[in-house]
Amino acid sequence: MSNASQSNILVRIWRGFWRGLTAFRMAVFNILFLIVLALIVHAVFFSDDGLVIEQDTTLVLAPKGLIVEEYSGTAIERAINEALGQEAPETRLRDLLAVLEQAMDDDRIAQVLINTDELWGIGAGTMQELTEAVMAFRESGTPLIAYGGFMTQGQYFLASLADEIWLDREGMVLMEGYGRFRNFYREGLDRLGVEVNLFRTGDYKSAMEPWERNDMSPADREASELFLGGLWQNYLEQVSMNRGLPVDVLVDLVENLPVHFERAEGNAAQMALDFGLVDRLITRPELRAELARRGAPDDNGSYRRVGFRNYLQPDIELRPAPSRVGVIVAEGAIVEGSQPPGMIGAESTSRLIRQARNDDTIKAVVFRVNSGGGSAVASEIIRQELKALRDAGKPVVISMGNVAASGGYWIAMGADEVWAYPTTITGSIGVIGFLPTFEETLGKIGISVDGVGTTPLAGAFRADRNLSDELRQLLNTMINASYQQFLALVAEHRRMDVSAVHEVAQGRVWTGAKALEAGLIDQLGGLNDAIASAARIAGLGEDFTVSYVQPELKPWQRFFAQMGARALVMSGFEPGRDWLAWLPREARLQLKRDFEVLVAASGRSGRPGVLAHCLCESPM
Repeated sequence: MSNASQSNILVRIWRGFWRGLTAFRMAVFNILFLIVLALIVHAVFFSDDGLVIEQDTTLVLAPKGLIVEEYSGTAIERAINEALGQEAPETRLRDLLAVLEQAMDDDRIAQVLINTDELWGIGAGTMQELTEAVMAFRESGTPLIAYGGFMTQGQYFLASLADEIWLDREGMVLMEGYGRFRNFYREGLDRLGVEVNLFRTGDYKSAMEPWERNDMSPADREASELFLGGLWQNYLEQVSMNRGLPVDVLVDLVENLPVHFERAEGNAAQMALDFGLVDRLITRPELRAELARRGAPDDNGSYRRVGFRNYLQPDIELRPAPSRVGVIVAEGAIVEGSQPPGMIGAESTSRLIRQARNDDTIKAVVFRVNSGGGSAVASEIIRQELKALRDAGKPVVISMGNVAASGGYWIAMGADEVWAYPTTITGSIGVIGFLPTFEETLGKIGISVDGVGTTPLAGAFRADRNLSDELRQLLNTMINASYQQFLALVAEHRRMDVSAVHEVAQGRVWTGAKALEAGLIDQLGGLNDAIASAARIAGLGEDFTVSYVQPELKPWQRFFAQMGARALVMSGFEPGRDWLAWLPREARLQLKRDFEVLVAASGRSGRPGVLAHCLCESPM
């Protein structure tokens, strides 16, 4: 081939590459242009001067999906999913609490409607937080009305906090109690020829029992009956107190539901009314008319109302308080690396802890844990970061949510104090290892494996080979060593003998009330109690604010946020209260903060210019 031909080929390759690069660049900028255009169209045609709330408005609390400590996924992912109609149904607990606190002194709110229809479930710890918030709100004298169609156990608990419960005429209240049922695979795995290699410490460490048994072990049954019984008794007592019904009446209704249902001739709504579970049976048109009568009608023949998401006022601190208590939320499985919200990543969570350590305005930290655990390595990394935060002179208080067990309890050993609800599922101090192999399974269809290695461990971790004696010994030693490390950590931080810790460990799960008796936690109480304790340890008195420690924006995210804010400043735009309500709240807060900073820099404001795992999730 001649040099000219080779040169032509290289030129064609280069031109093709350049055209592809140009097309890709244009596509990216076109996408960005469409996003900006959509923002402009929305601002021009769909925005207003801010949310205006008139007198006699009904505030509607209609939580969707699960009530969580932190949304799952990043703000951008949620924005895209919301635009596509694919958002995960989640409601953040702190938003509900903030709305109730905000509405307490708002004389424009005539009444509050709690609609339970789209709620999936509430954890036992969450129930206590909502109970305290609603009891405080009741002191304002503003009526609370709950309405729903088919009310399940969690929905009914939320409804029971209201002054009145209205049930649809075709509705039902169904309380089932708490249960823990799992599929067991041992016989099926034997038929498939799967060798289950399970390493665990303690008779109660039951997370992987289904892989080695055909039924629940006596130890797991004992522990499950204890903590589920405690949760159920707490539920009954709370509902009894909320509704003024004897516990015995509730127990009789639940345990003899078929009999009572038959006596009511299949009319579940009337049965609920007769038992005093609800106060009124009502259709949706009747509901709208009654709320309009008690509050005010709107222009569409319904009642004047505002949803709690629109009502919620973002809490923006343009001038950070000199003393703050930072709250870091750790929710989900504990894994290594960086993870989005909804999971606890060793790296991402550690960054939040370091962020709090480097912030001079944060004087103490409350680490809010809602996790059944996960990786022991990741748990220890996070615990070490919490220890470094304490060593830097900032008190750390653990606030346990619905569940803080196994690895979720491990990380609690890095704190000054540990708080939990009476119903928190905690403990499960133990370690497991699990490595199934499929050599016999493959042999059933004529597939075998053979080869050589330079050491006994070469190829030993292959799933298509049975475990060697050397690897089995190694894993068994590793699991036992991790368990001893776990015991030693608990003994050191709880000021107990290792033998005493072992007695309450072995993977056993406890409620918060029992954990307090066993010395595994310090106090019973909710998030606000933990915050007050952290402030007390730090010597802050009453002069402090509370802020959640959120991930810092990446450079490209901050670039676009600042570009948008700068464009608004140059246009002379003055934001109303709800000018970016369509954005996820974290993105909205960041944009508003950047906007105000740029306004200050422009001189318009007069301020200076450069400025280890347990399958024991809380029953719902």
